[in-house]
Amino acid sequence: MRIAVAKGDGIGPEIMDAVLKIFDANKVPLEYEFVDMGKWVFDKGFSNGMTPEAKQAIERLGLLFKGPMETPKGKGVKSINVTARKTWNTYANKRVFQSLHGVDTVFSKAGIPIDITIVRENIEDTYGGIEHMLTHDVALSRRFITRPGSLQVIRYAFEIARQKHARRITCGHKSNIMKLTDGLFLDCFYEVAKEYPDLKSDDVIVDDLCMKLVVRPDTFDVVVLTNLQGDIVSDLCAGLVGGLGFAPSANIGDHISIFEAVHGTAPDIAGKNIANPTALLLSGISMLQHVGLTENAAIIENALLFTLESGVHTGDFGDKTKASVNTTQFAEAIIGNFGKSPELNPKPLVPNKPGTPAPLKLEKNAMMVSKEIGEEKIVGVDLFIASDEQPDMIAKKCQRHAGVKFKLVSISNRGTQVWPTGSVYTNLVNQYNVRFEAIDEDPLNQQDIVGLYVSLSGNFHICSSELLLMWGDKRAYSLAQGQ
Repeated sequence: MRIAVAKGDGIGPEIMDAVLKIFDANKVPLEYEFVDMGKWVFDKGFSNGMTPEAKQAIERLGLLFKGPMETPKGKGVKSINVTARKTWNTYANKRVFQSLHGVDTVFSKAGIPIDITIVRENIEDTYGGIEHMLTHDVALSRRFITRPGSLQVIRYAFEIARQKHARRITCGHKSNIMKLTDGLFLDCFYEVAKEYPDLKSDDVIVDDLCMKLVVRPDTFDVVVLTNLQGDIVSDLCAGLVGGLGFAPSANIGDHISIFEAVHGTAPDIAGKNIANPTALLLSGISMLQHVGLTENAAIIENALLFTLESGVHTGDFGDKTKASVNTTQFAEAIIGNFGKSPELNPKPLVPNKPGTPAPLKLEKNAMMVSKEIGEEKIVGVDLFIASDEQPDMIAKKCQRHAGVKFKLVSISNRGTQVWPTGSVYTNLVNQYNVRFEAIDEDPLNQQDIVGLYVSLSGNFHICSSELLLMWGDKRAYSLAQGQ
C-alpha cells in the first residue's frame, strides 16, 4: 500500500524518520511517496504551502501522513494544516486522549483513568476565515454551520462511539447564545441520535463541558463539537493526559484522510535529535488501524506502552531522576520491545485486513443539499451601516426611506438593541444594524430589498446586508438583545 508522506518543518523530519524506522522494523506493508509541503514550500512562492505535484500525489493515493508544519507569520497566507483539511474535505477530526502509564499527570497520580475521544467538525465554522473590516473600528467574521456538514461529522462520531462500545456520546455546544448556528448543530445531533437508540446521547453547553472535563474527565467518553469549540476542547483534553506530545490526530474524509501530529514545530530544538515522537507515532498507529493494518498497529502500540511503563522517556516528560534518551534511542527502545505487552490496557492482536486508501476518481465537486423545511419567504432585511450618530438621529433618517413596503423595527449596536428602546449606558461603536420588516407581512422580493438599499445609501455607507427569511412558520434570523 502506497501513501503520501510529508515530513514537516522544525522537528518534523526527525520525528517522522523515527516513526518510519519503527514501521519498517515491524515490516509494516507500506511504501512511502514523499511530498513537498510546509513553510519552506511557502518560502519558495507556493501560496498554499504545497507543490502541485504534492497535491496530485495525495489525491491519487488518498492518504497523507504528515509531520508538524509551520505557516509563515505576517505574510497573509492561510495555514497549510487548515488548507489541507478543507481542500480534501476531511470533515471529522478524531483525537483520542488516554492515560499513559509513565506519563504523570494530576489524574494519573489520583488513579483516575482517562479515555476520551473528541470528534471535531473540521471544515466549517469560523475556520472559513471569511472576514471583512466593516469600518476602521469594526471587523466581521462569518461563521458557517451547515446541516449537511453537521450531519456528516455527527454521524461519524456516532459510528466511532458504537465501535468503541462507548458508555456515552455528548454534543458540546453554545446554542443558548448562538441559537441558529449551534442550534442547528445540536438539532442535527439529536436527529442522528434517533438512528442509534443503543447509545446514550446527551448534550452539554461548552463552557460547562470544559469545567466538567477538568473536574471529572472520566465521566466522558465520546464528545462531538463544532470546529472552533472542538479545537479548544481537544487541546484542553491533551493537557489532561500530558500535553500535545501525547495527542494523536486523524482527519477523516470520504475519499482522503490525513494523519498528523498537532503540536508545534519546536524550531528551538530542531536538529538536536531530542524531540518526542510519541504524538506522531500514535497518529501513525491510528492510520494503520484506519487502513486495516490492525495487527501491526497493536504490536507497535503495545511496544510503545511497555516502553513508557518501563520509564524510558525523552527530556520533555517522565521521571527526572532517570536519564532521558534522545529521539533515535526512544525509537530503538520501542523496536526492542516488539512482542511485549504493557500491564495497563494491552491492545489485542487483530489480524490485518488491509483495505485501499486510494480515492475514487471524481469528475465534479459533490453538492450537499438537504430538503427545505418549509416555503421560503422574505420578510425584511438587516442593513449594516457605518455611522457615529446617535440612535434617534439614525432612526429619523431611516424612516424617511421606509416607503410603503417597509417599517423600521429595530436598531442595534454590537447585537444590543438601542432603538426604539435601549439604555444610554450602552456603549456604541460606529457600526449599526438597522432592521426593516414588511408592513402587515406583505410579501417582499429581492427587488424590494435592492430598492431600499439604494435609497438608504443616499444617507449612509452600507457595509453589509442580510435577508430576513421565514421557512414556513420558522424564523430564520435572530433577534437583537433586548428586542
